[in-house]
Amino acid sequence: MKANETPKLPPELPPMLDEATINSLVETINFVASAKDAMSDEIVARLAGTFSEGMTLLDRLTRNQGLMRLLQVLDRPEVQYLLMSFGDALAAMSRDLATAPPAKGGIGGLLKVARDPGTQEGLRSLSLLGKYWSESLRELHRQGG
Repeated sequence: MKANETPKLPPELPPMLDEATINSLVETINFVASAKDAMSDEIVARLAGTFSEGMTLLDRLTRNQGLMRLLQVLDRPEVQYLLMSFGDALAAMSRDLATAPPAKGGIGGLLKVARDPGTQEGLRSLSLLGKYWSESLRELHRQGG
């Protein structure tokens, strides 16, 4: 029998070990053996280095209080809705900018944009963001953070 041939099963094997199951096991064993052969010292050293760098990065990230606070805030449902809508808005903006003619400029064009309710909502959103961001930053400095 050749090395790549699957041996024929004796008739006395239990039914759960049929030929298809044995073939599947042989293929899995061959795959693991091939993976073992492919693991050279260089690959192992690179994997170990990558793992070490990843652990160092993870340690730095978990020590960053600002990032940990951001991750806590990002876990809130209302913030997730905000991020999903922000992603949708970016995609829509990209499509609109790609298909719209370039702005002509001038005061008239600026007034036309200013009259758009979307512009007013955008300015209001940025204004609120600035307000709450400033309040939070001042509070952090007062607390010594």
